[in-house]
Amino acid sequence: MSSLVLPRGAGTTIPALLSFLTLALAAPATGHAQQPKVAAKATPTEAALDRLAKQPAVAKAMAALQSENEWTLTEQVALCEIPAPPFKEAARAAAFRDKLAALGVQKLRIDREGNVIGEIKGTGPGPTLVLSGHLDTVFPEGTNVKVKREGTKLTAPGIGDDCRGLAAVLATTRQIVANKIPFNGRILVVGTMGEEGPGNLRGVRALFSGPLKDSINMFISIDGTGFGITNGAVGSNRYRVTYKGPGGHSYGAFGMPNPIHAMGRAIAKIAELEASTNPKVTFNVGLVSGGTSVNSISAEGVMDIDLRSESAAALADIDARLQVALRQALAEEKARWPKSTVPLALVIDTTGLRPAGTTADTSFIVRTSLAAARTMNVYAPLTISSTDANIPISKGIAAVTLDGGGVGRGAHSLDESYDDRADGYKGPQWILLVVIGLLTTR
Repeated sequence: MSSLVLPRGAGTTIPALLSFLTLALAAPATGHAQQPKVAAKATPTEAALDRLAKQPAVAKAMAALQSENEWTLTEQVALCEIPAPPFKEAARAAAFRDKLAALGVQKLRIDREGNVIGEIKGTGPGPTLVLSGHLDTVFPEGTNVKVKREGTKLTAPGIGDDCRGLAAVLATTRQIVANKIPFNGRILVVGTMGEEGPGNLRGVRALFSGPLKDSINMFISIDGTGFGITNGAVGSNRYRVTYKGPGGHSYGAFGMPNPIHAMGRAIAKIAELEASTNPKVTFNVGLVSGGTSVNSISAEGVMDIDLRSESAAALADIDARLQVALRQALAEEKARWPKSTVPLALVIDTTGLRPAGTTADTSFIVRTSLAAARTMNVYAPLTISSTDANIPISKGIAAVTLDGGGVGRGAHSLDESYDDRADGYKGPQWILLVVIGLLTTR
């Protein structure tokens, strides 16, 4: 998962965020806030999910996910201990493929991008649903990924993001196949490449630009811990901006345009950009570099910039204003030294583009996800984030990212942890209800 997950609207209003925090703080010891008890009559979708949970094959699968929860944790640890640094996820992909094969998933293959794809065929015609988790982590090659276990708590880089998601996909798949749960259509079980920052969603982009692009009707990514439903896609534009000149001695060549000074002017202008809160818009200069010594005019000043919003229009607007600011900084640094003939150039490289969008709260996939949570009596807030679901959402395909249960801490850090506590099994149970519900009810 590539950004902080917030409840829908929490990025735009303080009261909404306070409401979310109140619910979180009120959560029981298991780490999950309970679904508020309401006396209202169940909606047709809710009633359908209640009935689904009682069907013999589904009820058997749900019971097995609880009684065989240690199997899920064992798979989570095994996958986590296979390094999967950015652009080097092949070993974990091969292991994930082999695990799916052992479960009886059919038509397994690894596509040109490295995604693992397998199929579970339903008992009748119907839509195609993708159930996926991402294979990559943010950690560089050589990172120690050995899992430390203390009671119900597992600690290792990537143990929650997204080894929990991959394990939940395996556990759900295992029960669907083993119990021959009837459903319509087909399920594509997928392990994607490059979900994290530098990967720029390359795996899911390939999935929706390849042979399957016109056949996928619904998409679910399992990413994160707890019970959130991400139906808002935070878009991002990322750039590496470089101001370039010949450089020179700080005393002898003084009086020429300075790339680092130009970059400083640009940073000051970026810091003054107006950013709306509804929809939420953010900007950040995250990395800066340049220079060789304190007494040298640098030949370049380099900075990495991240722009984000859940609104495509708002993201385009802040991007346009950024472009103006960058060029104004160039012009002002040149104007500061009118007698100099030394050139100063601006180079803007795009390092990442993630589309923004929303799967409507009223859509069938969101209603089913919420109804399944209600059936299980767990609280599942609607959230916004940047995940694999960004791509299908931007294409108008029904898509959400679901959390995998349990409690996670320290994502993207070396001391990242996942605590299964007493009810981690409810994550895969919820996912199973959602998947089968989407393929059997309307």
